[in-house]
Amino acid sequence: MKVTHILSVLLWFFCIYAPTSFCANITYDHRALVIDGKRRVLVSGSIHYPRSTPEMWPDLIQKSKEGGLDVIESYVFWDLHEPVRGQYNFEGRADLVKFVKAVAAAGLYVHLRIGPYACAEWNYGGFPLWLHFIPGIQFRTDNKPFEDEMKRFTAKIVDMMKQENLYASQGGPIILSQIENEYGNIDWAFGPAAKSYVKWAASMATSLDTGVPWVMCQQEDAPDPIINTCNGFYCDQFNTNSYSKPKMWTENWSGWYLLFGGAVPYRPVEDIAFAVARFYQLGGTFQNYYMYHGGTNFGRSSGGPFISTSYDYDAPIDEYGIIRQPKWGHLKDLHAAIKLCEEALIATDPTITSLGPNIEAAVYKSGAVCAAFLANNDTIDTNATFNGKSYHLPAWSVSILPDCLNVVLNTAKISSVSMISSFTTESLKEEISSSDNSSSGWSWISEPIGISKADSFSKFGLVEQINTTADTSDYLWYSSSIDLDAGTQSVLHIESLGHALHAFINGKLAGSGTGTTIKVDIPITLVAGRNTIDLLSLTMGLQNYGAFFETWGAGITGPVILKGLKNGTSLDLSSQKWAYQIGLKGKDLGPSSGSSGQWNPQSTLPTNQPLIWYKTNFVAPSGSNPVAINMTGMGKGEAWVNGQSIGRYWPTNASPSGGCTDSCDYRGSYKATKCLKNCGNPSQTLYHVPRSWLRPINNTLVLFEERGGNPKQITFATKQIGSLCSHISDSHPPPVDLWNSDAESGSKVGPVMLLECPYPNQVISSIKFASFGTPQGACGNFKHGNCSSKKALSVVQKECIGSSSCRIGLSTNKFGDPCTGVAKSLAVEASCA
Repeated sequence: MKVTHILSVLLWFFCIYAPTSFCANITYDHRALVIDGKRRVLVSGSIHYPRSTPEMWPDLIQKSKEGGLDVIESYVFWDLHEPVRGQYNFEGRADLVKFVKAVAAAGLYVHLRIGPYACAEWNYGGFPLWLHFIPGIQFRTDNKPFEDEMKRFTAKIVDMMKQENLYASQGGPIILSQIENEYGNIDWAFGPAAKSYVKWAASMATSLDTGVPWVMCQQEDAPDPIINTCNGFYCDQFNTNSYSKPKMWTENWSGWYLLFGGAVPYRPVEDIAFAVARFYQLGGTFQNYYMYHGGTNFGRSSGGPFISTSYDYDAPIDEYGIIRQPKWGHLKDLHAAIKLCEEALIATDPTITSLGPNIEAAVYKSGAVCAAFLANNDTIDTNATFNGKSYHLPAWSVSILPDCLNVVLNTAKISSVSMISSFTTESLKEEISSSDNSSSGWSWISEPIGISKADSFSKFGLVEQINTTADTSDYLWYSSSIDLDAGTQSVLHIESLGHALHAFINGKLAGSGTGTTIKVDIPITLVAGRNTIDLLSLTMGLQNYGAFFETWGAGITGPVILKGLKNGTSLDLSSQKWAYQIGLKGKDLGPSSGSSGQWNPQSTLPTNQPLIWYKTNFVAPSGSNPVAINMTGMGKGEAWVNGQSIGRYWPTNASPSGGCTDSCDYRGSYKATKCLKNCGNPSQTLYHVPRSWLRPINNTLVLFEERGGNPKQITFATKQIGSLCSHISDSHPPPVDLWNSDAESGSKVGPVMLLECPYPNQVISSIKFASFGTPQGACGNFKHGNCSSKKALSVVQKECIGSSSCRIGLSTNKFGDPCTGVAKSLAVEASCA
């Protein structure tokens, strides 16, 4: 008997006879996922393993667990794992098995979204570009060449997970898998072939025998046994296509992605909490935050075009791995409140009643178990009577009552701390070796303009860029020439499918253009004799969404016309002979690792010139705080640290000046453009450098500057927590962790303020502000109101200083009563050290 067969028999034996904690049986019914015969209420969050580093994974996962998550959800990125057909990469940030095992080590489940189409604002939607060149292929439809490749890769991932015993049916953490992704949004474009494709995909996935359920998000016609699920800012009104399937939310968008040239989107936590509570109120039992940690689009992984390098997504854990307060903490409290209702939620369906216009109660009652949700779906506060008791319901909020009597949490009332994080700037500490003739520590290489590589080729007419480069580089040179009897002033008209271009006339930059489509008229000066026209076209992340997106081109497809020549004539250059070069000569020399021997160490550093490679050696910022490079002073390009690409940079691309607000009203439906900040400023100036990529000394920074910049202006920044704050009113419920369902006991516990330092071994070192009465403002800008207790500061100092955390009850016995009969609150700002 083969060893593998023996192992399979032993595994089967353990799964049948071992305790249920070893091997889980995952099924579902109309209410929930069923794990080992028990329905579960589950909270999930997305973390994409390649958008962080293996060194970051354990901390991100642990913070997710502490935030109340049960499940980590991630896509599987086909292009990352199979960059060349048949050649696989599962190392470093691509180590999928290591990531899944890290989640398991923390005691959490995994939802593995194999897809293999991801979207995810990822380059080409996660598809490898070689897929495009398979004869007769058409993506995401009933097309045999595509289906063969999709099945082969999906089966490989499933087999890999099985070999490592990572499915729950084998004792592993994976309780769900996803096939396809948001196909229902675009399937109309494929006609009847879409329906047969969906059926094929479902059948293919279930035939792989994972032992866990499969889902399709945004797919109303997902065939049994595939569960159709919801994506969006709100999914409370979503229903599955069968009574036998549970109501699941695979993407609750915690914010939105950032575009180069766009303002920074954010989503108030009160609105997210409202959406989540409404979902569980109306029958949901599985909800996932997209993203819980967004991370960074390292290298050329960002989709597009124009998706920024930062994929922060305003997530509960920020791009650098720091918890974002109060979002993380308020959602943690919400999760705890929902879990207090779990016994009632899994026992029955809700009974929904109206308590007034836009006021709704949902009751889950089974025997002695009862939980209720009271929702105010309006944008104004109101009072409502439920079970003979009056409740104040703030606008756009849900109150959660685990005993159908006492409120444990209202989604609009935040008890969690807020934190102010900031970046501390420090200069780039250059290391200048004794053998380096550069007084500044910087050296450089000039990238040749036009054709300079031996593998260039010529062709009549203009070529489409993606078909030509196969996305091996962002860059494609188009080069031609024209002979004139006399010099003249002209206009060069260029039309391109995007995403950016630079025009050089006789070796000098004449003009540029950017956009999803480009039409530019560039004034130029031509000389008598031969004139060279070199056009550098580039992509900024390939399209990742839409029907037939694989057919959407890029590059200079023309026409290219010289206007205003002799006697006002024009000359169309589109069909004449052009020379082409894929990529940059400098990249082939290996400068991204700093190893090329052709660096010029002269003390006169060329600045504000296009097409320059720069290199310096530097000392890493001290300490353990997250690190970013501030690229202010540079134009546009890509950066490498110790040979690792930290992504594309474009600090000169600013957002429009209007449409932003520092304080966004969470009341009313959210959309991606509702809450914006950073208007009129560069979309992204700070670029994350993972600590694990740095050494204390002897680090190498390499830049390819495309437009022109001054690397001497580059600085480093480290991120840290400044102040932590809390603002609790006497109308807040008691803390969720002090919940007691007994009405008399519950009435004895009032609102409590909790302050807690964010890092281990820290203590509260100072109280910057404390006011009990009617304080105003927000964290970092609190002010005393007309009513203020003189004892507040001393009380808080005595309770908190020297401790890592402290709890302070709102009590007039403690603070005195500075204004009888007035509703009061306590506002505190503190520092930890």
